[in-house]
Amino acid sequence: MHIAILYNRDHELLEDDPGREAREDVTRVASALADALSHGDTHAEPLAVEGSGLEFVDLLARMQPDLVINLCESVAADARGEMIVPSLLDMLGLPYTGSPALSLGLALHKDKAKEILKARGVSTPGFARLDRVEDAATLELPFPLIVKPAREDASVGITSDSVVHDRAALGRAVEAVLRTFQQPALVEQFIAGREIYVPLLGNSPRRTLPLTEIRFGEYFEQRPNIVTYAAKWEAGSPDYQNTPVGPCVLEDPAMEARLVKTAMEAFAALECQDYGRVDLRVTPEGVPYVIDINPNCDLHPEAGFANAARAAGLDYPALATRLVEIALERAHAHGHPTARRKGPGATRLPDPSNRNVLAGRGGSRDRARRSRASAE
Repeated sequence: MHIAILYNRDHELLEDDPGREAREDVTRVASALADALSHGDTHAEPLAVEGSGLEFVDLLARMQPDLVINLCESVAADARGEMIVPSLLDMLGLPYTGSPALSLGLALHKDKAKEILKARGVSTPGFARLDRVEDAATLELPFPLIVKPAREDASVGITSDSVVHDRAALGRAVEAVLRTFQQPALVEQFIAGREIYVPLLGNSPRRTLPLTEIRFGEYFEQRPNIVTYAAKWEAGSPDYQNTPVGPCVLEDPAMEARLVKTAMEAFAALECQDYGRVDLRVTPEGVPYVIDINPNCDLHPEAGFANAARAAGLDYPALATRLVEIALERAHAHGHPTARRKGPGATRLPDPSNRNVLAGRGGSRDRARRSRASAE
């Protein structure tokens, strides 16, 4: 089997990049997955998406891999480019791991994701999108609030100053997001309580891996208990050292079931697939609120998802193999839309949710695969 591991190599593209560490991390993930999967008849080959061009599309068309592991979280150091990649893979007819373009786009556009959650009855904090600093003066949400970029992930743009308790601080935080990130600010009600992560794996059925929780240390006794950008990416910072992730211990089985149900509903609402993580804030009364949905979450061998998998009995090579199996199972289950009679009177194929549009398209791909197999 020939696997292409597609990842963004754009962390050095911008001179002033507030998300540089998060973008650089994906290069290490690609290398780890290549090592984990390359054995026997399987060859996993990292392929970088660099700069603002789309040269990788022609390269993939020539390679015709059996599967693409999609690790791309940005294009040209812009997180909004993440959703371009699965669209192009769909058009190439290449099966890939992770969520489709629409799901990635919705998860990234946080205000749109929250609108869908609200419409589906999934609990999420009250919110508003602010496009101008002046809008902060008329915002009608009760304090405290948290302000973050509306189009970023991986805690990009979140600092201890992101939690605000009055209108003046709100204005400063909104202005900082607008100026630094050149995008709207998402303002949410700040939910005091525990921060619990629900890792999800598979499609039909979908299972949860062991839940994990952030342990806020002494440094946060007089600070907002939030996972800042420094807490995720700056290993020498007090934020990082005082936010270890550990197993989530819940004495009430009914509460755990409530958290899992909320996470499952949120993941399904955005039509995510294969794997991901839903982040919850849980009040002292046990009420869960979805604060983020992470399709295609970080697969670094030491990151939370891989650690949760280990706790469930899947070491890193086994997790990598399972992700490949899940993606191929989904691609095969959804069939090949072009392998049917066409023309007047032809029946329309059913449209299963989350299928890869045009998956398996075209005889040229099949010929290329046969040629490669013959050569080998």
